[in-house]
Amino acid sequence: MINPTDISLVAQVAVLGNKRAFDELVRRYQSPVRRFFLHQTLGDEQLSDDLAQDTFIKAYTNIAKFRGLASFQTWLMRIAYNVFYDYTRSKKQTDDIDGIQHPSLQASTAVGMDVYAALRQLKSEERTCITLQLIDGYDIVGIAKITGMKEGTVKSHLSRGKEKLANYLKQNGYG
Repeated sequence: MINPTDISLVAQVAVLGNKRAFDELVRRYQSPVRRFFLHQTLGDEQLSDDLAQDTFIKAYTNIAKFRGLASFQTWLMRIAYNVFYDYTRSKKQTDDIDGIQHPSLQASTAVGMDVYAALRQLKSEERTCITLQLIDGYDIVGIAKITGMKEGTVKSHLSRGKEKLANYLKQNGYG
């Protein structure tokens, strides 16, 4: 059986309303979307799942607007970024998300807690750029497309974020 491309699946959803095609897109991208939210919420699994669900609902309702100018994954991650941005704005926490409860952190490993503690040192924009690059493997151009930031701004956030992470890790016995 041939594995359909993302574009083929998008066309099936947009033109024919094929829900199985959308289910396949969800299956392909639910892990990266959920991982993105886990890093942005510093490990809050329940909130990450809620935000991921919102992302896929928005993607489904707007799939006819997908133009193929970027990959489907980049388009979907842009929606995820906007969902998170809207969430933080609604909570009036655009510079950090320390007000978010982190119930899952108690269940995390010590290393996971250390990573989230380190990520907590970053501003939201820095955390987004850092996790998209270092964890999800996006390049600067991809991060710029997802976030809507200029490439130079992405580079600045990456530079500042990496410096803050390095300092935090050195201060906490990792350097």
